[in-house]
Amino acid sequence: MATLRELKTRIGSVASSEKITGAMKMISSAKVHKFESSLKQLVPYRQQIKYIMGHILSSGTEFSSPLTDARKDVANIAVVVFGSDDGLCGAYNINIFKAIHEEIRKLQDQYGANVHFDIYPVGKKMEKAWAKAAGAGMKVVHVDGVDSKMDPEKVNELTHSLRRKFSDHTYDLVSVGYMKYFSMSRQRPAFEQLFPLSMENLRGDDFDASEANKLYIFEPDANSIFNAVLPMFVLSTMQEITIQNRASEQAARVMAMQSANDNAKKLLEELNLDYNKLRQESITTELLDILGGQVER
Repeated sequence: MATLRELKTRIGSVASSEKITGAMKMISSAKVHKFESSLKQLVPYRQQIKYIMGHILSSGTEFSSPLTDARKDVANIAVVVFGSDDGLCGAYNINIFKAIHEEIRKLQDQYGANVHFDIYPVGKKMEKAWAKAAGAGMKVVHVDGVDSKMDPEKVNELTHSLRRKFSDHTYDLVSVGYMKYFSMSRQRPAFEQLFPLSMENLRGDDFDASEANKLYIFEPDANSIFNAVLPMFVLSTMQEITIQNRASEQAARVMAMQSANDNAKKLLEELNLDYNKLRQESITTELLDILGGQVER
């Protein structure tokens, strides 16, 4: 049975843990709001690009671009897997890892078991996981400076590199796996095809074709504008994915710290109860000893 001193030490330790988890929760909450603000700024830009693409695609012109070139025979696929560099975010990395494994199995069913995969892990946790789990036909590619905290310039650099490798047929397909942010309490693994681009994604679901091109004159021509805007669309997509993933990581950390804080409070209550019971028993024993000594006299 624990002594009063031991219980007091444990209470102090748990109380300190409660303060730490509470502080970490507040920090992560502030970061989530920061990334939510970044998304609000980026999403209208990306939607405007989609709106422009919708007008261009509705012009009746024939379009061609190496970025929309769907390969008949898919032999090499690049998969960018976003994760985190830090822990204490619950099952965040595990959920992404499982979802990507499932998507890779689907790609193997679709294109054949002999398809080769180059895995680009983003974040130390994902690097460690894929270093152990990469099976036959898979290669883990490490890119210096690429992590879950990389700045927008590094995101663009990675995107340009993947675009070049798709254009020169190093890869026949490029996909990105990440955690999509919906709210503080809701994030879901998502898998998005970066290359080749599909016309459906470019046009957008809410584009009204009946209103297209009524007041538009394309200079120099629609196809030239199409090829100029495509890279902008790809970059904005990758930037949004990065921010979505970082917001999801911090939201997952908020929930993990909330759970840890609640557990610490519950444990603290139990320890305080045990401490008070033991202290009461100790006082009662001392009183009985005093009374017993008086009776003997």
